[in-house]
Amino acid sequence: MSGKPLIDLVHITKSFDGECVLDDLSLSVRENEFLTLLGPSGCGKTTTLRIIGGFVTPDQGQVIFDGQDITRIPPNQRNLNTVFQKYALFPHMTIEENIAFGLKISHKSDAYIRDKIQYALKLVNLEGFEKRKPTLLSGGQQQRVAIARAIVNEPKVLLLDEPLGALDLKLRQDMQYELIRLKNELGITFIYVTHDQEEALTMSDTVVVMNQGYIQQMGTPEDIYNEPENAFVADFIGDSNIIDGIMIRDELVEILGAKFACVDKGFGEYKPVDVVIRPEDVILGDPGQGTMDGVVSHIIFKGVHYEMEVQAGGFEWLVQGTKAFPVGTPVSLKVDPFNIQIMNKPESDDEKAVGVEE
Repeated sequence: MSGKPLIDLVHITKSFDGECVLDDLSLSVRENEFLTLLGPSGCGKTTTLRIIGGFVTPDQGQVIFDGQDITRIPPNQRNLNTVFQKYALFPHMTIEENIAFGLKISHKSDAYIRDKIQYALKLVNLEGFEKRKPTLLSGGQQQRVAIARAIVNEPKVLLLDEPLGALDLKLRQDMQYELIRLKNELGITFIYVTHDQEEALTMSDTVVVMNQGYIQQMGTPEDIYNEPENAFVADFIGDSNIIDGIMIRDELVEILGAKFACVDKGFGEYKPVDVVIRPEDVILGDPGQGTMDGVVSHIIFKGVHYEMEVQAGGFEWLVQGTKAFPVGTPVSLKVDPFNIQIMNKPESDDEKAVGVEE
């Protein structure tokens, strides 16, 4: 993706009560990018967002915004707005009064405010709702009002902290498409925090996977899913079979006693490695047709595919496919060499947390 860096986090460190939450974190966000900070609870993603927003001051490091050091500039003086999971709408105000709140503080004219309210309501598909109170709206509508209130201030950056977490699944999916549309129409930069992998993969230009205060991997959704750099990313993003293996030589790995062709090189000979195989990449067939034989031990129907567990080589393989193999069926397993991902094993707990080989 093109675009110049708009925000640079430079060697950011932050601790709370003596516990390190962010450890020497550096990150660039490009103009007009939809960047998602993804990770489990406590990984540092919300703290990172709050540092960008000015709600938290880092212990060390700098926040550079459009070439200017804003590390210690208060939130109201930064050209960005935040949408939180709790929408924080004023219940005693109408929708138009909620949306106009920031503009009135900025002493904009009544005509300007009226135009902005109409523009924002049209963008979020809430025309005609001006006089209603927030308590009369659904969760999804309240979320749209919160977004409208943020965008009328014309921020260069919109920060979104798990904004869809309180919505049901169908509404959450609808709002994902709405946010993508808004981002494209407005041409502003979105920085989004979530622990939902599907949400991150659906909406983002760039996904930043975090754990224990470190960035584990940063890339396009396709790169993150198809080419995870370590076992944490592979396990956190989607379903994976993560298996101990031995790299016999270039393009040949031993998994559970069977030799599988792969495309990876440069790991050396007879070196212990982590092997990642996605469940949709395991091909089941008749016994003797594949690289390894096993037996189906469990099956459930997921709507678009069957999810099966196959006992093979002393390991419980997760397999997804459109053809059902009943429990107890003897099968073979085969994997295309391009779908076998080989990774170095971390040599220490610190390296396991960082997820980067030295």
